[in-house]
Amino acid sequence: MDIYLVVKTIHIISSTILFGTGIGIAFFMFRTKFTINLDEKLYAARGTVTADYLFTFPAAIAQVATGAWLINKSGYSWMDLWLVVTYIIYAIAGLCWLPVIWIQIQLRKILANCVENNSPLPERYHKLFKVWFILGWPAFLGLIVVFFLMVIKPV
Repeated sequence: MDIYLVVKTIHIISSTILFGTGIGIAFFMFRTKFTINLDEKLYAARGTVTADYLFTFPAAIAQVATGAWLINKSGYSWMDLWLVVTYIIYAIAGLCWLPVIWIQIQLRKILANCVENNSPLPERYHKLFKVWFILGWPAFLGLIVVFFLMVIKPV
């Protein structure tokens, strides 16, 4: 068995998990914007936080580890322009994702409190949700560009 192909497969699968989980949980979290049922909102927020811990975080780590290994073994220079652009975009996506994780946890806490106390959502929830939504776009679009660069590997 060729270890290069195994690592490349892990790299591709982890990128699929990273992107797929990201878009999937964003979809379900965003859909809660259109319901007044706080239990539904809380269920989505809990699932979103759990999915990020179980899938997104490990996939992001796997991407870095397998990507570094593949660069070393494939003969590309670490400073090839397309790779440098990829590092920058991946870092920007990560910098957007870190506050998103914190925001999701805050949204979950606010929702749990509102459900427990049978109280309406505070303005803070709506403000955090808006920031969560805005921060998702650079990460999402950035990963699309990274996919494109990985496929075409411009020299």
